[in-house]
Amino acid sequence: MKAFKLQNDKNGNSYFEEGTLPEYLDFNSERFNIQTKIEEYQKRKHTAPRYQYVITLKGKLKFTTSDGKSFIIEPGIILIAKDTVGEGHSWEIIDGNEWHRIYIIPTENTPDGFILNN
Repeated sequence: MKAFKLQNDKNGNSYFEEGTLPEYLDFNSERFNIQTKIEEYQKRKHTAPRYQYVITLKGKLKFTTSDGKSFIIEPGIILIAKDTVGEGHSWEIIDGNEWHRIYIIPTENTPDGFILNN
């Protein structure tokens, strides 16, 4: 499954990597929530509040990291957000006006399963 991972470099700047998740990934999670509300974070730089997976159910968004690079998230692409310090990232809806998503918060120190594209 296609995935993007937001991370911080040694200076705290956010950047992303493109890759995949394995065909089977099992981990314990602290929490799971669903959100459809569009909050004030859109288009404003912010960090991820914690290590989390974001699964988009509806919407197409452009994420931009503090290094100025962008990628597109839409249903079928998993976002692993680990940029919890520094300037962070921003996002904006680029198709429609809704973003329906699920957040899954793994327990602390759980490996993310991310496989970097070569």
